[in-house]
Amino acid sequence: MILSDLRDYLQQQHSVALIDLINHFGMEADALRGMLGKWIKKGRVRKLSVDSACGTSCCKCDPNLTELYEWIEK
Repeated sequence: MILSDLRDYLQQQHSVALIDLINHFGMEADALRGMLGKWIKKGRVRKLSVDSACGTSCCKCDPNLTELYEWIEK
């Protein structure tokens, strides 16, 4: 996958959880974070803060994978 594939997916989805990117692209979280970091530095993506849980009390989600990223339209 190249940066343009990630860009296209983010533009289509507008905001997406890291776990969804992992599942869609079949890549490791750290590799995706590195690619997302490039778009963040360019001012095209921002990491959204997630202050609350998903709404259930199961506590089975890995907090590192519930990171949300949003494409910024200019």
